[in-house]
Amino acid sequence: MADRSGIAAFRFGYGLPLAGSSEPSDMVAALAGPDLAAARWPSVTMADVLPIAEAYRVAKKAGKSAMEGDKAALRRVVRQADALALRAAKATVARAVGSDDPLRERLVQFWADHFTVTPKNRVERSLPGALIEDAIRPNLMRPFAVMLQAVVTHPAMLIYLNQDASFGPGSKRGQRRDKGLNENLARELLELHTLGVSAAYSQGDVRQLAELLTGLTLEAGKGFVFDPGRAEPGTETVLGVTYAGAGVTPIFRALDDLAVRPETARHLAGKLAVHFVADAPEAGLVGALEKAWNGSGGDLAVVTEALLGNSVAWAVQTGKARQPFDFVVASLRALEVSADVIHGAEDKAFRRMILDPLADMGQPLWQAPGPDGWPEAAEDWITPQGLAARISWAIEVPERMVKPLPDPRVFVTTALGARASERLVWAVSAAAEVREGVGLTLAAPEFNRR
Repeated sequence: MADRSGIAAFRFGYGLPLAGSSEPSDMVAALAGPDLAAARWPSVTMADVLPIAEAYRVAKKAGKSAMEGDKAALRRVVRQADALALRAAKATVARAVGSDDPLRERLVQFWADHFTVTPKNRVERSLPGALIEDAIRPNLMRPFAVMLQAVVTHPAMLIYLNQDASFGPGSKRGQRRDKGLNENLARELLELHTLGVSAAYSQGDVRQLAELLTGLTLEAGKGFVFDPGRAEPGTETVLGVTYAGAGVTPIFRALDDLAVRPETARHLAGKLAVHFVADAPEAGLVGALEKAWNGSGGDLAVVTEALLGNSVAWAVQTGKARQPFDFVVASLRALEVSADVIHGAEDKAFRRMILDPLADMGQPLWQAPGPDGWPEAAEDWITPQGLAARISWAIEVPERMVKPLPDPRVFVTTALGARASERLVWAVSAAAEVREGVGLTLAAPEFNRR
């Protein structure tokens, strides 16, 4: 039977050895404190991305057409973009592996998936990392409305959901260019980011919200701007509430209202319970999180504290499957691979040992198949193909990263603690080679579920 430390490590972190405390009050206090992992292993922000995006735009424009730009300059910019994306990826893995505050990293991954953005080309590959750094990490313990505003106005989201192609039909630029609405952002904002797909909103609400959002766009070298020439004139009514005014003020009012609606509380409470506790969580846990959301106005600190303070969240159950990212990070933690080594890894080695295997396991980093992110259900991850890729990684990669490998008889307890079954301990002890014993531990069902 797993102890409290084991539950804290597996359910709210990236496995053993446990980093930090297993006491809910200490975990909340750590979240409220400084983000030490971000300072130690820097990632990227839009301030890093914008010069490269501008250089790419200029290089593309240099030729006779967009497809005949300065090829040498284009290749140089694409290489710079690749390097930036790798920097963000290395920081993401290093923080998850090395942080003494693993719940922060788990929450970052949860919200990054909730607000999924997927790059459409190589130059955009660093945008998900910038969204995390600019809009998600700083707002983990603030009201949800604050995070929502930061995400909706972030260039990564505006590009991903084509908001930069949306013009109010009655706006000056819309009429002059014969351009119209793009409803992608408005639809996903209601369906995925706030109310949920089962909520009672209409196509009329989607269109009205899309009209309200016109004006949110990008400008070369600046990132997000509000362009009044694109904004649909007049008022809009969303879910029975009328929004009027100029600039971003009515947009932010609408986002504030969406963030505290009961449907949003229900939707997000369910997602949090599913992600952290069980694919089919107890109604009492979901209800407690929903109550905390509604009672605090969507304060994420209060909701997180309610999650950690609920006894159901600490019950022994191991039905949640570790997704490939979780599996790789937990393996690296158990092997005690240095986060500094990961952050400073040679690019080819990082791709070969981490990024390419994640793709083989079915979860290429920041490339979810749609705006609803990655699935949570165990059956989506514990598949023959996925397990084969995990087993291959568990056997082949650790010995490339750790020399010498740990004694498997010790490692099985280091990695699993009380979760290690007698049968697994016996199998590991009987392994013919050290790498086989380590691989058996990492490929075991006990390690691949949390």
